[in-house]
Amino acid sequence: MPIVPYSGGSSLEANFSAPYGGLTIDFAHMNRILELHEADMDVVVQPSIQWMELNEKIKDSGLFFPVDPGPSAMIGGMVGTNCSGTNAVRYGTMKDWVINLTVVLADGRVMKTRQRPRKTSAGYNLTGLFVGSEGTLGIVTEATLKLAPIPEETRVGVVAFPTIRDAASTAMQLIRKGIPVQCMEILDDVQMDVINKAGGTGRTWKKLPTLFFKFSGTKAGVADSINLTKNLSKSNNAESFEFARSEREAHDLWSARKQSLWSMMALRKEGSEVWSTDVAVPISRLPDIIEISKTELDDLGLFASILGHIGDGNFHASIMYDPRNAEEKARVEKVVYDMVDRALDMEGSCTGEHGVGLGKKSSLKKELGPETIGAMRSVKKAFDPHWLLNPGKIFEFKD
Repeated sequence: MPIVPYSGGSSLEANFSAPYGGLTIDFAHMNRILELHEADMDVVVQPSIQWMELNEKIKDSGLFFPVDPGPSAMIGGMVGTNCSGTNAVRYGTMKDWVINLTVVLADGRVMKTRQRPRKTSAGYNLTGLFVGSEGTLGIVTEATLKLAPIPEETRVGVVAFPTIRDAASTAMQLIRKGIPVQCMEILDDVQMDVINKAGGTGRTWKKLPTLFFKFSGTKAGVADSINLTKNLSKSNNAESFEFARSEREAHDLWSARKQSLWSMMALRKEGSEVWSTDVAVPISRLPDIIEISKTELDDLGLFASILGHIGDGNFHASIMYDPRNAEEKARVEKVVYDMVDRALDMEGSCTGEHGVGLGKKSSLKKELGPETIGAMRSVKKAFDPHWLLNPGKIFEFKD
């Protein structure tokens, strides 16, 4: 019988769907912190604890878990998709923060991938094998995660630009110059309009392509980073550079960015859906792909926008459309897959953080080729010879 693990249900590529039926294992009650090792800066958790809840519960330790995707995401799904988030430019992605995993295999055996030190050369990197496998190799029941110190100072800045290319070029140059930022997010004019309509930030923002920055560290280090970023932004035609005036405003502003997809969905008409997808490219190609993709999205004549974690070469497109209109759906699908193919032509990836699931299987074949997919399929057969764990995701038994 096929088995599909389920935790937060917030993934975007049908990663937890059941195309072959079977049994869904809901981890709703496995949501506890099992051990907190403050001196070692790590924590052992079950798969259905939300990352935001985890950080709230450990905040008095002076530590936090820095991987921050959508607010409702849970650790099990975050492991499964090797998720990212707004902090990725400084802290990396999920694979960088998982020390070990306890996993139930398809035949019922329970294994732990490694011990608890941060560094080891003891055998194959089985932890890395399960991170990003979308529940197709085993079912994660515990995870030991690295933690980081909460920064001394944090400031949030918002910079508007006349064009999306100016914004993307600023991001690329900032990374190239090594200017330290914790977060760097891009939102186009459509997303800024969504934030204004949703309210909640206490201000009306310019309806222009905008970069959101979060600077953190020592007070002196933050001040230096802000100064360098201001100068670089001005050289790329920045329209304005504003800062949150209080900690509360900073929180509200960053929450507006984190809730952007849900704010967009709240504005949809009855019967419409939002198609959200992502790609990643080498940072030098960001201005090119974002500029072209933005033009194609605008030409759809629909409510469509670009946003995302531009600091690590990853961005998202969100398109509101009527799935009952076959012609409209076909146009949206073409724009999405043209963007994916464009990313692959630039030596990029069909998905930077959403995972493959059902939606990106054909694109993965284009990206990696039959030999690499064949090697992945061999690993799958070794761990799950009867193809029972989350079948139909990433690739099929036979193509």
